[in-house]
Amino acid sequence: MRLWRRKDRDARPDPNQLQPPEGVPLYLPVAGVGVRMGAQITDIAITSIGALALVLVVFWLDLASLNTIGAISSLMFFIVRIPYYVVTELIWNGQTLGKRIMKIKVVAHDGGPLTTYGVVLRNLMKEAEVFLPMTLLLSLNAQTPISSLLALAWTGMALAIPIMNRYRRRLGDFMAGTHVVHLPQPRLLDDLATTTAASPQKKARFTFLPHQLDHYGTFELQTLEGFLRADGAATSQIAFDKRKETLAAIVEKIREKIGYADPIGPADHMAFLNAFYSAQRAHLEQRQLFGDRRADKHHSKADEDA
Repeated sequence: MRLWRRKDRDARPDPNQLQPPEGVPLYLPVAGVGVRMGAQITDIAITSIGALALVLVVFWLDLASLNTIGAISSLMFFIVRIPYYVVTELIWNGQTLGKRIMKIKVVAHDGGPLTTYGVVLRNLMKEAEVFLPMTLLLSLNAQTPISSLLALAWTGMALAIPIMNRYRRRLGDFMAGTHVVHLPQPRLLDDLATTTAASPQKKARFTFLPHQLDHYGTFELQTLEGFLRADGAATSQIAFDKRKETLAAIVEKIREKIGYADPIGPADHMAFLNAFYSAQRAHLEQRQLFGDRRADKHHSKADEDA
């Protein structure tokens, strides 16, 4: 029984790995409940300031009386926060101002692009998961025990769902097919090019022309570096076989992208990636000396649009 449980755990995907359609896994740590609460508090503060400004405008224009200040404030807070969450996450690709400050973002759970439908749905569900529990907590009353118990039960359920799953997904994330991750920090480390350098014979076997190295940028190089650094991290036969499949898929994807005609045998996959990493890194560093910073593989299209 214990052996079967160990195999089941090994077969489960790593929650910190995202598998995009291109087939190259990205290591994006899942954002914890604490950092997400920090982003949420920041966003609530920002939307509260906006709602307060609208309330002041309403009373300055004499459109309401002081007796309705509570209702007006609640209405303005609702009017501000719905478009705020949706519009900012659409404009900044899964980030609000609070998420940008906390360096986290929303991503599609299946590794695909973040859709408008997913952004709208997860933020509409936030009304039921976040703001309704907040309202219920503020309205607890000992004179209405049944309503208070229902409010506490709903609040406890809303708080328990993200804690009880590995991806820290709330109900809105389940419905929208999303989860929240920490932003990657794209930077080139100093030591991998030397520690993964192949022998002179291996270097001579894999050579790359400048136009073949123009397809990728710093982000893709950082992703490849993460994969190379994880070499040998497999702890089971299932994980080892899966890594071999991923290695073969990465090599084939790079060959197809850069137009590398020579076939690469399975025994040379790692040597090919090490050689490509060193050549790509040197190419990007040389470009950077001339002021050409290539953030990712979309740099060419961005330059044309500019």
